[in-house]
Amino acid sequence: MTTTEATDTDRDDQATVIGTLSPSRAGDFMTCPLLYRFRVIDRIPERPAPAAVRGTLVHAVLERLFDLPAGDRTAAAARELVGPQWERLVAETPELAAMFDEAGLDRGEWLAQAGRLLDSYFTLEDPRRLEPAQRELYVETVLASGLRLRGYIDRVDVAPTGEIRVVDYKTGTAPRAEFERRALFQMKFYALVLWRLRGTVPRQLQLVYLGNGELLRYTPDEADLRATERMVEALWRAIKRAMETGEWRHRPSRICEWCDHKARCPEFGGTPPPLPDVTDPGEPADAPLSARALADDV
Repeated sequence: MTTTEATDTDRDDQATVIGTLSPSRAGDFMTCPLLYRFRVIDRIPERPAPAAVRGTLVHAVLERLFDLPAGDRTAAAARELVGPQWERLVAETPELAAMFDEAGLDRGEWLAQAGRLLDSYFTLEDPRRLEPAQRELYVETVLASGLRLRGYIDRVDVAPTGEIRVVDYKTGTAPRAEFERRALFQMKFYALVLWRLRGTVPRQLQLVYLGNGELLRYTPDEADLRATERMVEALWRAIKRAMETGEWRHRPSRICEWCDHKARCPEFGGTPPPLPDVTDPGEPADAPLSARALADDV
């Protein structure tokens, strides 16, 4: 069941919106400004990556799992949801059906890998003891500067005492200690939006890494979220500068191996296409956030 957060975008006193960012696209710019340009400014279509699509499938199953009565939320029940949820995804995005032939994958093994990730989930949490307040929650707020922040949160738990836990599922493995800060940025981004919407700092941020069966937990405070807000504002200023100067620098890293834009990246001898005639370097208002998992859930 998808729920929608009451946003604060209907307030009469809100600032004029100057741009829009989600944590995924903000992360793109931090990783590689040129990747941000290709995805947000040029809006170049990308082929669905099998690992990312598997992440989408696992997320869908975990969301639907909580539709079942508490006592029926078992690993076997989760596995039974894999087939129907895959069929639903293909019905919504027919081009996914060609993924196996294009990537030379065995469909049965690929689906079995999704099942193993779900088995990993049950080693970390017991869903029979959980009643999420919201799942696949859309949140949106506008900062005093006019920058609109938005995104989808996998799960929000609320304790009887009112304390909030923000949960995000990842089908990859937990990052090494030196990279935890980057991993937590997305969660602090969500916590910032919830704080601005509800006036309450979430008690806990929890990343559930199904790839290696680990939990990463963090307890934020107001200072954390104010620092995150300053960081997001600084990112926006950097994006604006890149738009004004036309300098979208490529930043080589290990993710280049899976990037869909090698043919147009200078790192690999390519040439970016001419910049389109746009004035807003932020995410378009009609960007399909509901499909974010195809790129962002690994």
